[in-house]
Amino acid sequence: MTNNFKSNNLKTIAYRDIIDLSHAIHPNIPIWPGDPAPEFETVSQIEKNGYFLRKFSMGEHSGTHINAPNSFDPAGASVDSRAPQSLVSPAIAIDIRSQSLANPDYSLTIDDILNWEQQHQLIEPGNLVLLYTGWQAKWDDPQAFFNPDERGICHFPGFGRAATQFLLEERSIGGIGTDTHGVDPGQDESFAVNKLILQQQRIVLENLANLHLLPAADFTLAIGILRLLGGSGSPVSVLAFVT
Repeated sequence: MTNNFKSNNLKTIAYRDIIDLSHAIHPNIPIWPGDPAPEFETVSQIEKNGYFLRKFSMGEHSGTHINAPNSFDPAGASVDSRAPQSLVSPAIAIDIRSQSLANPDYSLTIDDILNWEQQHQLIEPGNLVLLYTGWQAKWDDPQAFFNPDERGICHFPGFGRAATQFLLEERSIGGIGTDTHGVDPGQDESFAVNKLILQQQRIVLENLANLHLLPAADFTLAIGILRLLGGSGSPVSVLAFVT
């Protein structure tokens, strides 16, 4: 049975399934080196206060999250200025698990994109491009998830710079996302891909989950942000509406 979600401007999302692409937040999730670990503290108990309540703290770029332009540019927009219309978007998923298994430093290429289009469809303007690397399976093992070498340099796959420029200039995408801790390959400490996307006010999603449940295309993402005033990013709840 097909369900329909209608917004006030009469646009419609038709869907047959909803997939949660977000990791649960707890104190032991993989944390980018130097970032604060999530902390939880019970401040009210049912037995004593009549209700249960905790406070928590975590970094703006931890768990499943969105990056904002001001995370790399002091003059860039903060996460609270993100237009709500930009947080609902059609998306596609490119599967590079085989390449990533063979080479943890693998970067998405233009040929990968063209091959995907030959098998599926042309990537239409405004789509978010998700990269399914298979890294989500390593989430419960932070050492394997970051895969650092003896120098502390991380080794995980990501978007290649040339492929990212192609997606922006030739396909006018709305943004990118991945199941690793960075859209840039782990070795790239310059965050070049992040900067390319954020300079154009597009979306960057990291640490996505359950990408194995997605089809290659025909789904829409709804991204729930925390409107942190001046925030460099935000933990997010990402739902995929599959048609």
